[in-house]
Amino acid sequence: MKRLMYSGFGLLLIALLFLAFNISTGLLLPGVRLDLTQQKLYSISGGTRQILSGLEQPIDLYFFYSDSATKGLVPLRGYATRVQELLKAYEYEAKGKIRLQIIDPLPFSEEEDRANGFGLQAAPMGPGAAPIYFGLVGIDAQNNAQIIPLFPLDQEERLEYDISRLLQTLEKPKRPVVGLLSSLPVNGGFDIKSQRKNEPWMLIKEVRREFDLRDLRNDITQIPEDIDVLMLLHPKQLSQSTQYAVDQYVLAGGKVLAFVDPLSEQDPGSEYFGITSQDKSSDLAPLFKAWGLRMLPNKILGDGSYALFDRAGEGQHAIPRPFTLELPAVALNQDDLSTAGLESINLSTAGILEPIEDATTHFIPLMRSSDVAMAFDTGHFDSANANAEVMRELIPRSEPHVIAARIQGAIQSAFPSGMDGHPNGLKEAKEINLIVVADTDLLSDRMWVQMEDIDGRLAPHPWADNAFFVINALDTLSGSDALNSVRSRGRYSRPFTRVEQLQRDAEARLREKYYLLQQSLEQTELKLAQLQETREDKPVMSSAEQQMAVRQFIQEKVRIRKELREVQYQLNADIDSLGRTLKVINIAAVPLLLTLCVLIVWGLRRAHRLVVARHKPRD
Repeated sequence: MKRLMYSGFGLLLIALLFLAFNISTGLLLPGVRLDLTQQKLYSISGGTRQILSGLEQPIDLYFFYSDSATKGLVPLRGYATRVQELLKAYEYEAKGKIRLQIIDPLPFSEEEDRANGFGLQAAPMGPGAAPIYFGLVGIDAQNNAQIIPLFPLDQEERLEYDISRLLQTLEKPKRPVVGLLSSLPVNGGFDIKSQRKNEPWMLIKEVRREFDLRDLRNDITQIPEDIDVLMLLHPKQLSQSTQYAVDQYVLAGGKVLAFVDPLSEQDPGSEYFGITSQDKSSDLAPLFKAWGLRMLPNKILGDGSYALFDRAGEGQHAIPRPFTLELPAVALNQDDLSTAGLESINLSTAGILEPIEDATTHFIPLMRSSDVAMAFDTGHFDSANANAEVMRELIPRSEPHVIAARIQGAIQSAFPSGMDGHPNGLKEAKEINLIVVADTDLLSDRMWVQMEDIDGRLAPHPWADNAFFVINALDTLSGSDALNSVRSRGRYSRPFTRVEQLQRDAEARLREKYYLLQQSLEQTELKLAQLQETREDKPVMSSAEQQMAVRQFIQEKVRIRKELREVQYQLNADIDSLGRTLKVINIAAVPLLLTLCVLIVWGLRRAHRLVVARHKPRD
C-alpha cells in the first residue's frame, strides 16, 4: 500500500480523487461554505434571511457586469467576484423566489441596450475604451423595477444592505412616510423683514424626492400611526403634550431622527409682546434622559483641527473659525450605514452629546470632534475676536466630543405616570432605534450646497455630504427591523491597526510640537515688534539687537524642527521594529511551530507503536 501511495500512479490517483471531491461538492452542495473571516464578510446575515423568507412573489435579478472589458482591472474583478458570490448566496437562500442572471453587456450588443434601458450607469474608462457596467436590476412579478446603478468600490461595506434594500423595496414598493416637525422655516415662505419670498431648503427638497414627507404641527398631541420616521428639526419649547406624543410614538416602535441645537443660526427668533426672544436653542431634555443621553446645556463646540478657514484678504493668512467645522471621514463612524462612506460634513455652533450614567441604551457615536476641541459658553460666539480667543484656549484632550449618535436599546417612558387624559399609556420598550444630532445649521443650504449656472440654468452643486447623511439616516431608520439589522459588514481589505495606532500616537506628539512652535513664533514676533517700537525716551533699536533677536528665533526654530524630525524618526523606527518582528514570526516562528507540531505527532505515534508492541502477545 505504501509503495502504491508513493508511486507516480498513486500520486495521480490522489490528484484525481481531490479533483472529483471538489467537483462533486460544487455540484451537490453549491450553497455550503465555511466563512472564517472575522466579520463573516462572505455570509448572509440573519436580517437578510428574514427578508428572503418573507418574499411572497418571485424576483428576477439581473447582474450586469462587463467581464470582457475588465481583464486588466484586478481590484474591480475581485470585487465583482464577491458581488457575484453574494448574489448566488441570495439565490440559494431564497429557495426559488430569486432567479439570478449574470449578463456581460458587450459594446453595441442587445445586452448593452438593455442595461441602458434599465438606467444603469456606464463608467467611462478613457478614450477608445469601452464603458464598464457594474450594476444590478431587480424586477418583480408586476414588472416593477429597482436598480443599483453602480456598485462603488469604496462602499463595499454597504453591499449586503443595498441588495437587501432593493429586495425589500420590490416586496413593499410604498415609499416610507417621514413626519416633519420643525420650528425653522425649512419650507420657505415670505420674509417680512426682507419683503422677499424664500425658497424651501434644498435638503428638504431632497428628502421629498426620496420619501413621502408630511408636515406636522408643533402642538400635535398624537403622532399618526402611518409615520415611519419622525424627523424633529429644532424642536423648540415643545409642550408636554407634544413631548408625550413623541414618547408614546417611540415606545410603540417608532423611529426618530432629531436635530437639536444649543445655538441655531437659522432660528429667526420669536416675538413675545413685541419683544424678540434671543433664545435660539432647542432641547428634548426629559425625553433624552429617558433615552439615555443628554446635550450639554448652553455649550457650543469649538474645534481647532476641524475648523473651517476664512480668507482675510489678498496675501493675508487664513483665519480659522473654530465654531464652524468640517468633519472629515475619520471623524465619521464608518461602521454605521448613516455615515459610512461619507467624506465630509459641515456644521456650525454644534452642541455636545453625552451618555448618562446607568443608561439602559447603547450610545453609538456617529460624528466626533478632533481631540483639539472644547466646550464653550454660547456667549463666546457673539463676542468680539471670538475666533482668536477660542483658538488660544483650545488644548488637546484625550477623548473627542460626540456631536451625533445612534441610540438603541430598552427604555422606560419619560412620563411614568402618564398624562392627563392618558393614564394608561405605554410604559416601556424593549428596543428603540433613534439618531440624535446636536446641530441644525448643517441642514441649511450655506453649509453644504451652492447654486451653479449650467447652460443658463441654476443647478445645485453639493460640496459636502450633509444631505447624504440625512437621506442615509432616514433610509436606515425607515427600513424594517430585519433590514436595520443588516449593518455595515466591514471592509474586505483589513487595515494594519497596530501601524495606524503608532501613526496616531506620533501625530499626537507632532501636534503638541506644532503648538509649541506656533507659540514660539508668536513670542518671537512680539519681541521683535517691541524692539522695533520707537519711543521718544528710547532710541531706535540697533541692528545688533535685531540680528541677535533674529538669530535667537532661527536657533529656536531649528531646535524645534530637529525635535519634529526625531519624533518622525521614532515613528519610522517603531514601524520598522514591528515589521522586523512580523518577518521573524513569518519566516522563523511559524515554520518552527509547524515543525514542533509534526515532531509531537511523530512522537505520540511512535510512543503508541511502542506500547502496542510491548503488549502484543509473542508467538
